[in-house]
Amino acid sequence: MSRAALRHVLPLSLLLASAVGCHRGVRFENQVFSKPGVRYRLGALPPGWERVKLPNNDLAWYTGETGHALSVNSTCREHEDAPLDVLTRHLVIGFTERLEVEQQKVVVDEREALRSRFRAKLDGVPVELLFLVLKKDQCVYDFTYVAPLGRYEERLEGFESLVHGFHAEDAS
Repeated sequence: MSRAALRHVLPLSLLLASAVGCHRGVRFENQVFSKPGVRYRLGALPPGWERVKLPNNDLAWYTGETGHALSVNSTCREHEDAPLDVLTRHLVIGFTERLEVEQQKVVVDEREALRSRFRAKLDGVPVELLFLVLKKDQCVYDFTYVAPLGRYEERLEGFESLVHGFHAEDAS
């Protein structure tokens, strides 16, 4: 995937539910993310991931040499109380030629979550996507993994690590 294509794919492919921006009280230290009303722990990423700031994500990372991207987002106010499959469909808005490869229910942090893999195109660039969506304590959590077509397995361990270490904590 060319650098020009990546410039378009990364921000758009990670477009998720609520904007965080640079609000006061937003922190990420020792694998714990917090912002007003929410606090959660994540697993550590393997080497090679560079943290980037995107306006519609709590956290995002990118691998410049391979074009893989990861993001995590939480929405705790004004979110739709929709089923997990509907929330997942919101994440693929903007992608074309979507093909659902697999979908399964899993348990994450003692809650049912929906894990969905897709192949799609964004601005004509083919990508492979993995989403995990769960609801816990009046919040919706979205995990997103984006890989160039044919390179899905290369950086998947980063996604697995984030999710495996996820734990919603008391926000107070």
